[in-house]
Amino acid sequence: MVDSNWDDWFVRDEIEGADVEGLTLWYLGCNGFVVRTPETTLYIDPYFGNGDPPRLVRMIPVPLDPADATLCDAVLVTHEHVDHMHEPSYWPLVDDLGADIYASETCYSEPDYEREHEIPDDQRHAVEPGDEIVLGDLTVHVRGGNDPDAEGEVTFVFEHESGTYFNSGDSRPASVFESIGDEFDIDVGSLTVGSTGRIRYPEEGETIVETWYSDENDVVELANALELDRLLPVHWDMWKGVGLTSTAVHEHARSFEYPRTIDPVQIGDRIDVGEPGIVPPGALRE
Repeated sequence: MVDSNWDDWFVRDEIEGADVEGLTLWYLGCNGFVVRTPETTLYIDPYFGNGDPPRLVRMIPVPLDPADATLCDAVLVTHEHVDHMHEPSYWPLVDDLGADIYASETCYSEPDYEREHEIPDDQRHAVEPGDEIVLGDLTVHVRGGNDPDAEGEVTFVFEHESGTYFNSGDSRPASVFESIGDEFDIDVGSLTVGSTGRIRYPEEGETIVETWYSDENDVVELANALELDRLLPVHWDMWKGVGLTSTAVHEHARSFEYPRTIDPVQIGDRIDVGEPGIVPPGALRE
């Protein structure tokens, strides 16, 4: 069950109530996005859970309850970790709206949670690098990733006549991203940013120093491999203990060719891929 901190105004008024003319994104926090075009609505890595306190403590609001959504053609998942493949976050989209799920086989065979429902066979699609998915007026290209903590990481390139968006999942630098940068002209890319911090493991009775996600230098390396025009640093504010300020990336990027611009997106923000800048929720624009 999901308990939205924002009731239903964000999904109803901001996302589904928007007049969409081209490839448009809404940031859901963590690595989650809603992707909309005039014909298609997709959810990427939706996670509306609270973490696993005291080990994982969610630091940002839950922006919506998926049971309030009325538009969703498909859910795409980059890997099996619970903050990406989370049944309470995707099940209403699958069960109520008939959305298909596209995810690596590991997401189905080795999820990080005990599943309560079986995804119907005709809505369950296992993907791997090299696959191409046509969803309405969007073409989604599945490519490889590099999350050393995951078993089945994939990444997604979303192509529309109005622009191209790349979602990296929790990937860190690897040679595969140079290939992706050569293959696609990417307008906007979201890359996961984290840091080294102290994580408590109550079951073992100890606290461990760990590095989660890409740090500032890794993200700039990824952005240059991908030749990103615009970078959206994400995931950086999600968990207590391994966060940082996304603007720290700016200093590390100053002497590099890419990214051309860095947009410090926050939960609830809208990004029009074909237009510059960030669009805050409507109540802040009036």
